[in-house]
Amino acid sequence: MELSRLKELIDLMDRNQLEELEVEDGDFKVRLRKRGEKVREVVPVPASAPATGGVAIEATPAPVPEDSGEVVSSPMVGTFYRSSSPGTDPFVDEGDKVEEGQVLCIIEAMKVMNEVKSDRAGTIEKFLVEDGAAVEFNQPLVRWA
Repeated sequence: MELSRLKELIDLMDRNQLEELEVEDGDFKVRLRKRGEKVREVVPVPASAPATGGVAIEATPAPVPEDSGEVVSSPMVGTFYRSSSPGTDPFVDEGDKVEEGQVLCIIEAMKVMNEVKSDRAGTIEKFLVEDGAAVEFNQPLVRWA
């Protein structure tokens, strides 16, 4: 049976408000059955419609590090890790002096481990993200002393 013939049968069901239709054509047999109820009315709701409830919801800003000093930010969305694998020592600790190009942490994205390297020499003051936490693009990870 051709696709055009099936479409005709579906149209026939719609025109005659049939819930079920069974047709045999030679050695081909097909049974069509409607499921569920038809939608009676669809009322569009504007995206900017005000909430009707009595609860006010306030947007909370992203947390800002206590000090506005220089930070190393995440170059991508992913999962933050301080070491190359569980149970191993972290790449660097708070208070460590690091050289330019030294690995500070890794961001796992799509099963790929991406090294985050220092863009300068300096001392790590504080890690701003917990090990294993999800991070966003440009989220501060490490604060310089």
